[in-house]
Amino acid sequence: MRVLVVEDDVKMSGLLKRGLTADGLAVDLAATGEDALWMAAATDYDAIVLDVMLPGHDGFEVCRRLRADDVWSPVLMLTARDSVDDRVRGLDTGADDYLTKPFSFVELAARLRALVRRGPQARPTITTVGGLRLDPASRRVWRGDAEIQLSAREFALLQTFMARPGEVLDRYTLLEHAWSHEYENRSNIVDVYVRYLREKVDRPFDLTSIETVRGAGYRLRPDGGVAVESA
Repeated sequence: MRVLVVEDDVKMSGLLKRGLTADGLAVDLAATGEDALWMAAATDYDAIVLDVMLPGHDGFEVCRRLRADDVWSPVLMLTARDSVDDRVRGLDTGADDYLTKPFSFVELAARLRALVRRGPQARPTITTVGGLRLDPASRRVWRGDAEIQLSAREFALLQTFMARPGEVLDRYTLLEHAWSHEYENRSNIVDVYVRYLREKVDRPFDLTSIETVRGAGYRLRPDGGVAVESA
C-alpha cells in the first residue's frame, strides 16, 4: 500500500519512511501543506500521515482542504499537542485518527493498518441540505450566503435534523441526540427549541423547512425548505 507522510521535520520524516518501508509500505514524503495538497490530489494514497505543525498551511487546514477537494484517503494526524480541543478540531476537520507525539511506531503502524482496512469513505465535513449548510468544526450555519447565529443547543438540534433529512424524528430521538440525560423526560423542551430554530432558519427567509408531523414528531425537508405560501 502507498502512504503519504506529511512532516516538515527531516529527521522525523526520515524515521517514519524507514520504518514504514521496512513494514512493506511504499512511502512518499511531503514537507509542506501545499505539497501535500497537490500530491494527494495526484495520487490515490491508501492513507495519509499528517503532522499538525507545518509551515504555511497547518495540518488542520490541509485536512479540511483535502476533504473539500473530495480526497477521502484515511488521515492519521500526528501532533505534539495533546489537548482535547486540538484532538476534536483534528477530527472535525476530517481526520480519521489522532496520535500524540511521542508515540510508539508499532502503534502507528497498527493504526494505519486499521485505517487502510476501513478504506476511503466520503464523509463531507460540511453537511448540506438544500440551501442549509452546517460546519461542525467551526460550529457555523448558513442558509445560502447568509450566516445564521445559533445557540449551542439550537446547533445540536439542527445538526440532528440535518444528519437525517426527510426522516420523521420523534421527540425522544431528538432529546437523545441533542440533550443530556437530565432532560430525557421533558419532551416539551423539544417543541420550544424547534420553535426557536424556525425563528432563525426559516422565518427570516420566508421558508418552511422543519415540518410538524402530527402525532409523530418533526421532519427536516430534504430540499432544505419551501416558500411559505406553497408549504
